[in-house]
Amino acid sequence: MDEASPSLYVTFDPTRTRAELRARASYRESLASLMARFPGGRMVDRLAASVPIDEFLTGLEELAKWPDPGSVVWEETFRVRATEMLKDAERSQRILAGDSDGSAVTADEVSELLGSEWSADLTDFQRRDVAKLLSLRHGANFSVPGAGKTRVALAVFAALRKRGLTERVLVVSPKSAYEAWTDESVQCFGEGLTVKLLGSWGYRAADLLIVNYERLGRSLEVLAEWLSAGPAMMILDEAHRMKLGTAGVYGMACMSLAPLSEVRMILTGTPAPNGSRDLESLLSFVWPGRGRRAVSQAVQGGDLSHASRVLKPMYTRTTKQELGLPPVSLRVRTVELPRLHREIYDAIVGRFTPRAERSRSDFDAIGRTVLRLIMAATSPALLALGASRYEPLSLQVPPLELPQSDPLFELLGSLGEYEIPPKYQEALAIVATNAAHGRKTLVWASFVRSISTLELLLSEFAPAVVHGGSPNRQEQIDRFRSDPSCRVLISNPATLGEGISLHQVCHDAVYVDRDFQAGRFLQSLDRIHRLGLAPGTETHVTVLAARGTIDEVVAMRLNEKLEFMGRILDDSAVQQLGDPDDEPSALAGMDAADVDALLMHLAKHVS
Repeated sequence: MDEASPSLYVTFDPTRTRAELRARASYRESLASLMARFPGGRMVDRLAASVPIDEFLTGLEELAKWPDPGSVVWEETFRVRATEMLKDAERSQRILAGDSDGSAVTADEVSELLGSEWSADLTDFQRRDVAKLLSLRHGANFSVPGAGKTRVALAVFAALRKRGLTERVLVVSPKSAYEAWTDESVQCFGEGLTVKLLGSWGYRAADLLIVNYERLGRSLEVLAEWLSAGPAMMILDEAHRMKLGTAGVYGMACMSLAPLSEVRMILTGTPAPNGSRDLESLLSFVWPGRGRRAVSQAVQGGDLSHASRVLKPMYTRTTKQELGLPPVSLRVRTVELPRLHREIYDAIVGRFTPRAERSRSDFDAIGRTVLRLIMAATSPALLALGASRYEPLSLQVPPLELPQSDPLFELLGSLGEYEIPPKYQEALAIVATNAAHGRKTLVWASFVRSISTLELLLSEFAPAVVHGGSPNRQEQIDRFRSDPSCRVLISNPATLGEGISLHQVCHDAVYVDRDFQAGRFLQSLDRIHRLGLAPGTETHVTVLAARGTIDEVVAMRLNEKLEFMGRILDDSAVQQLGDPDDEPSALAGMDAADVDALLMHLAKHVS
C-alpha cells in the first residue's frame, strides 16, 4: 500500500471464516499491537493479519484504538455482512435480557403465517417451536430425535418465504438424513418445493439444496455462489457434527458460509456432548459475535441451573416427556473377566504377572490408546492382526484347556480358543432370551471384527449386519424390520447412530462396548426409543461392562457429560441416562458347563 491508500483495509480472508486486516507499511507496528489484543489473531505476513470473524466482531471496539480510525476502509461485502451480524448479535443480547421488541410470534399465529402452500399437520409442541424460532429469526432447535425437527425447520422456512425474508434454503446434513428431508418436503409442500442434492441435475435452481458434511469443505465456492444468488436460509442438521467450530473441517466450512445466509438455524438433540465448548461452537454459527460469549458467560460460575435459565431464550427444545414416551429402562450388567483375559488385560495396562513380565516389551508395543483398551475389555484377541479387518475371532466350543507354560503374549491372538469373552456370552444369552419371547434385539459393538464375531456367534438368529463396509446397508435394515426369522441387528453407533428408526419392530438393545462420545450414545439410544412407539411399549437397554477395566472409566465420564447436558438443557431424562441401574448378569446361575452346552447348541447352526 502507498501513502495514499487506507491505513487499514478490512475484508474477508480467502476462507471467509476470518477477517483479514491489511495495513499500510507505516502502520506495521500498529497492526502487530492490534493483533496482540485478539487471542485468535495472527500475522499472515509483514503487513497483513487475520482474526476469526466471531472474535473480530466481539472485540470490534479495539479498532477504535487504531491511530488513524478515519482512514480505515471496509470492503463493501464484508461491511454489509458484518453490520448484519452485529445487529443480530445485539438482538440476541436483548433476547437474553428478556426484552421484547414486539415481534414475538405466538403458536396460535403459526398456521396463518405458513400460507396456502403448506400442507402438513403440526403438533402443539411443533407449533410452539416454530413460533419461538420465528421470533428469534436465527435459532437453535435442540429437541430430541423423533420430535419432528425437520418439519419444524421447513415450517419456519415456509413462513419466512411467505414474508419475503428468504427464497431458498441450504440444508447440511448426514447422508442418512437425505430421505427424511426429501420425504418431509413432499408432505409439507406437495410439489411446490424443488429439492435437489448438490451436484444433481438442475441443483442451481433448487428451492431446497442438500449437501452432506463430508462434501461441504470442497464445495465452498459453488455453495457460496448458490447462497448469494438470493436471500437464503442455512440449516445445519445434526449440527453437533461441527461442534469443534473453526478448529474442525466441518466447522470451518459451516462458519465460512454463515455470513452469506440471511437466516441460520441448527438442529440437534445433543448440542453439548462434551461440555460447554461444543455449545459455544454451535451458537457461534447461529449468532457470530455473540453466541460463543453468551455460553461462556452463562457457565463460567459453574451453576448449570442458572446457565440453563440464561441460555433458554436462545433455543427451543421438546423433551421426551413432552412426546409422551415411556421412560427407557437402562441397566448395566457387569461381567467378570476370566483368568487369562484378566492377566492379558492387566499386562496391557502395565500390571504384569511374572509370566507377563517375560513379554513386557511386546505388551508395551501394543500401546495404551483408548480404542485398544476398549477392545481389550471385550477381548484382547481383537488386538491381534487377522487375515482381514473383517475376520471373526476364532472361538473354540468347548474351550481348550488353559496352557500354563506358553508365553502370555502368544496366547493373546488365540484367546478365544481357551476362553469365550464374557461380553459375547452375555450378549448371546440376552438375544436368545429375547428371541424366545418373540422380541428382536439391536446389538451395538464398536469394532468390525467384534461385529463379525457376533454375527457368527448369533447365526441361529439370522442376524442382519451393518457397519461402514457393508455393501447392502439398506437391504440389511429392511430385512431386520420385515423378516420374522431375523431376530437381531448388529451394528456400530458410528454407522447407524443417526437417521434410522427401528422403534416399530425393536425394543431391546445391548451395548457390547461404549466409548466416550456422549452424543453418539444418545443418538444410538434413540433408534428404538422415539415418537411413534405404541402406548405401553417397554424399551430395555443393557450396557455390558467388564469389571476393573476402561469400561468403568467410560461409564463415569459419560455420566458426567450427560449430567452436564441434562442440566444445561433442563432435561432430567438425559441426566438419568448417565447413571443406569445395576442388573444381575443373564448368566447368573449358569456354570461353565451350562455356558458350554448353550454355545455348542448354537454352534450346530453355524454354516
